Amino acid sequence: MAEHPYFNASLFQFLVDLRFNNNREWFQANKKRYETEVRDPMLRFIADVGPHLETVSKRFVADPRPRGGSLFRIHRDVRFSKDKSPYKTNVGAHFRHEVGRDVHAPGFYLHLEPGQVFIAGGVWHPSGSALTKIRDAIVEHPKTWQQATSSPAFCAVANLGGDSLKRPPKGYEPDHPLIEDLKRKDFIAHAEFTEEQACAPDFMDVFTQTCQAFAPLAKFLTTALKLPW
Repeated sequence: MAEHPYFNASLFQFLVDLRFNNNREWFQANKKRYETEVRDPMLRFIADVGPHLETVSKRFVADPRPRGGSLFRIHRDVRFSKDKSPYKTNVGAHFRHEVGRDVHAPGFYLHLEPGQVFIAGGVWHPSGSALTKIRDAIVEHPKTWQQATSSPAFCAVANLGGDSLKRPPKGYEPDHPLIEDLKRKDFIAHAEFTEEQACAPDFMDVFTQTCQAFAPLAKFLTTALKLPW
């Protein structure tokens, strides 16, 4: 357990204030607050989480660089969005597989937002070829898949989330007993927490234990994509 919590209420208060002042002028005037209350605590968490992730697998990377590492940038990509608000009102960190180059790689994720704190693990929005590999692995190894997603340890903390097709995917039997899983477009384990839990000194332990509960799912997906576990 950490001697002091990584996060505190000021992180969430900054994000609340940003929600009501989502413009460049306000952010520049409060940039020091962002760095001190949001960015730096998350970078400290990222720097310390590495050895804990190794208890799950040594293949997942915790990179504490302010840019280009595990921390998601605060700036929104507004190119294709009607909402032109320049900043995200959450802070997130993605601990992706060592061969992954983007958010679509297998990994674990921490999301902090006022009223919404969660830990996730798995594969989000995989490419078409990756999606086929995962679906084929479910067909070929149904018991392993069910054990990974239905174990007491998994079900005690998480559920499977993400988008799904409305109809069975082409090439798979519509009456397959796992058709609802084969219809998935995301394979994400999701566990929700409170702001108070995120601000507690034991949150690193909570994060680690949650990732450990996700490990069988992460291993199934990683090996399905022919990546080393």
